Amino acid sequence: MINMKEQLLALAAKTAINHYPPYRGSGARVRQISPDFRLVVVELPLNFRTRNLVGTTFGGSMYTAVDPIYMIMFKKVLGEDYVVWDKAASIKFLRPGKTTLTARFVILQQELEQIKQLIEDGKPIQRTYRIELRDASGTSCAEVEKLLYFNKQDPQRKQRIRSLFSRLF
Repeated sequence: MINMKEQLLALAAKTAINHYPPYRGSGARVRQISPDFRLVVVELPLNFRTRNLVGTTFGGSMYTAVDPIYMIMFKKVLGEDYVVWDKAASIKFLRPGKTTLTARFVILQQELEQIKQLIEDGKPIQRTYRIELRDASGTSCAEVEKLLYFNKQDPQRKQRIRSLFSRLF
């Protein structure tokens, strides 16, 4: 069951992402974060901030709209005992974005269990995730592939980070 604290954390994360200057500059907006952080919906409207010279959605805005989302989701869902990094990305532009574009990010329980099982011995893994930016009719306008790195957090590094933050705050 989802409690009020989880709902407030999801709302705070949504607000923080939407106000983070590089993300805000892309014109994208996180519209939904589920309280368990396993579903995120992002929208990228076509407007003066996101329109390119030929009147369609700027490719840089498309990429920026989806760039940090899976990493943020996995870091939150897996917790501080795990390391998650973006390692690589590619984008394919399939057709011009002429309306608001939407991207849905989903993390299934089976995926989480596989990741944990594969890095149980302390060896890192890399996994590729595909995100589609779809227009109002559901047509895919762009596909982004993100390569993510996963590993267990080194306990000594984790303690150094906690110590640093305790001195700062």
